[in-house]
Amino acid sequence: MKLLVTGGAGFIGSAVVRLAIARGHEVVNVDALTYAACLDNVASVSDSPCYKFIHADICDRAAMNAAISDHRPDIVMHLAAESHVDRSIDGPDAFIETNITGTYSLLEAARTYWARAGKPETFRFHHISTDEVFGSLGETGLFTEDSPYDPRSPYSASKAASDHLVRAWHETYGLPVVLTNCSNNYGPYHFPEKLIPVVILNALAGKPLPIYGTGANVRDWLFVEDHADALLLVAEKGLLGRCYNIGGNNERSNLELVESLCAILDDLRPLPRGSYSDQITFVPDRPGHDARYAIDASRIRDELGWVPSVTLEQGLRMTAQWYLDNPGWWQALQDRHGVGDRLGMAK
Repeated sequence: MKLLVTGGAGFIGSAVVRLAIARGHEVVNVDALTYAACLDNVASVSDSPCYKFIHADICDRAAMNAAISDHRPDIVMHLAAESHVDRSIDGPDAFIETNITGTYSLLEAARTYWARAGKPETFRFHHISTDEVFGSLGETGLFTEDSPYDPRSPYSASKAASDHLVRAWHETYGLPVVLTNCSNNYGPYHFPEKLIPVVILNALAGKPLPIYGTGANVRDWLFVEDHADALLLVAEKGLLGRCYNIGGNNERSNLELVESLCAILDDLRPLPRGSYSDQITFVPDRPGHDARYAIDASRIRDELGWVPSVTLEQGLRMTAQWYLDNPGWWQALQDRHGVGDRLGMAK
């Protein structure tokens, strides 16, 4: 297949690009190279004859028209997004612009190409979203594909809006779409402002390991390479108009997660005395912090046969080892705007 991947220099997008190239697909990577993107994420495939990079913003309609019409992809995989909740609290403008206006721009470019190409049956628009659009769960229950939308942050609200646009373009114009909503991703190349890389890098630097509130907030954790595998499967074989939840079946509270990471680091790079867990520090909670996310991924399992291959313990160990082995990657990102700062306090 030929894939056009937006946001392919980001965390999840680059995992999709690397896996797609490894499987013999052609990939056109479209990325604006904003603060969280890094071309080093795709350096391992950049010399492949199956790979092409386009530096462009999805909000630039003319550039999107050109990218899609010039390269004639079988599938547009839309991963470009502003995704950090704390940043969305401090500055929601970029989230509205990229996640809503950018998705609209890309949908229209895809629709124009699809119509002019004679509406080929092989064409698909795959929109990648998040479980955060469903809001917050109590102590029990799971998000299904039919859960009502109840976003609580500017980030999740902007992603919910983009989901609705994609569904509307399918219902109104017949654009062949599939959608996926994933749980929290982690793994190699995770930009160092999210919880897991923050904990790893702060631990190595002897800094406090910040945990919001009491650390009781629960998330389901999905290894990014498992997610990439699921996305390629849905892109190729998912039913048109269908949404698929993708989860790792790995629920942990934030405190439990950080304690597990500390134990792994104690094993991989032991301190002269004590444990990395001694650095755990509780900090004021994020405004509107969702209590719990949990995914029911039975649809993708039953319809497409996908299940995650990596347990949380395995994935955390692989992730920690990757950061230990690749200091050059994350050290180069330390000076980017906001990295290492406390964001999202809504002052």
